[in-house]
Amino acid sequence: MRGDDDHQDHMFSYIAPEQRVPQDHPLRPIRQMVNQALRELWPEFQAMYARVGRPSIPPEKLLRALLLQALYSIRSERLLMEQLDYNLLFRWFVGLSMDDAVWDHSVFSKNRERLIASDVAAAFFERILDHAKKAGLLSDEHFTVDGTLIEAWASLKSFRPKDGEPPSGGGRNRTVDFHGEQRRNDTHASATDPEARLWRKGPGHEAKLSYMGHVLMDNKHGLVRDSRLTLATGTAEREAAWEMVQALPGKHWISVGGDKNFDTQDFVKKLRSRRAVPHVARKRSCSALDGRTTRHATYARSQRLRKRVEEIFGWLKTIGYLRKTRHRGRERVAWVFTFTAAAYNLVRMRNLLAV
Repeated sequence: MRGDDDHQDHMFSYIAPEQRVPQDHPLRPIRQMVNQALRELWPEFQAMYARVGRPSIPPEKLLRALLLQALYSIRSERLLMEQLDYNLLFRWFVGLSMDDAVWDHSVFSKNRERLIASDVAAAFFERILDHAKKAGLLSDEHFTVDGTLIEAWASLKSFRPKDGEPPSGGGRNRTVDFHGEQRRNDTHASATDPEARLWRKGPGHEAKLSYMGHVLMDNKHGLVRDSRLTLATGTAEREAAWEMVQALPGKHWISVGGDKNFDTQDFVKKLRSRRAVPHVARKRSCSALDGRTTRHATYARSQRLRKRVEEIFGWLKTIGYLRKTRHRGRERVAWVFTFTAAAYNLVRMRNLLAV
């Protein structure tokens, strides 16, 4: 018998959101790791707020919501709040009940400076890494470094001479003629994001206002071991890679893989001074490597594994929505880059621990 198409405008339920989420849902193990990391960060959260005054939105809920934004590729915080209002799964993950009111999207803008000043993203990233280390998912011998361009939230029209007058007339979307004008980072700057640099990926590619993101990958399971965000320059990859290698604990022998951009005399010499074997790809001419390094089977293995770092950048740019940043200023973009790298590790760890 066909049922009636009744419309129920009012709903009253005794079932909690915890009971409605399936026990095998992929967000459950992620939520357990996130809650453990946030409990360990309780002293840092306590120091961020005054002891008197009106209670604010807990930072734990803000960070869980930002994780959902990265995991589900939500392009804005306004849309995130819209999803949180009616999506039962999102309410359960953040920690809201069925009747709790969602906050305004401007709350993220007001609290972002507090989170950046306390460097919560880096602390959260380290707690996730500690969980991976206890689970035996990290190694202390073989690593890979690489960098990628992240397009800034600024248009080429905003890239103007530093000592010149701004164009007048034409409304917000002015017509600008760059024909015959040589634009360089030392003479020009973006009026929208002054820290963004005009850079191109290689010959034949268009130049864009960009930042450069860097990761240090653990070759054992492809987890992000460290991350940096720098200005887009020709030496940024090697400088950031050297900082991340230096930050590794211990002084035992390790291997560091990379592409041909890292095959320079200076970088290879620095790695060897740190007791790090340079497993970087060799240039066809003027290579800093010789048969003493490349003849071993571990070098060939590093060359195969180093390409997995592109999986990290692919996830950060497509799922994590970092192909073009939604924030302005190096400090804010760096915070989001580190936090999104932690989200990638959570997804990767969930899959590894399930196996």
